Amino acid sequence: MRGRWDDWAAVAAGFAACVSWLWHGMLGTPMAALFLLGMLTLFAAVLSLTRPGLVATEAVVLVAGVLMFCTPWAFGFADDPAAAWTAWLLGAAIAVLGVVGLPSAIGAHGRAAHR
Repeated sequence: MRGRWDDWAAVAAGFAACVSWLWHGMLGTPMAALFLLGMLTLFAAVLSLTRPGLVATEAVVLVAGVLMFCTPWAFGFADDPAAAWTAWLLGAAIAVLGVVGLPSAIGAHGRAAHR
């Protein structure tokens, strides 16, 4: 399997966010926010896997994670423990994965620029 471990982990976390409504049962706008942020994470992580030198995709993963972490307060479901903890844990994990992937992407970008 090719690609960096942090990008594969971001794919898994993004997928988990997309299907998280199955275990916390939340529907409506908050579910749509988690779903869309999960899809954004998936898209950016797959781009990072296929284009390891794209620094912007790692930044998108980081931003998506921060936004996901904030969704319980922004969309008013902080009082729903299952949904809120899902957003907090996945959001924090995705943000950390974005930070971890930035140096690797910057290095890959620099190597590609010097070819």
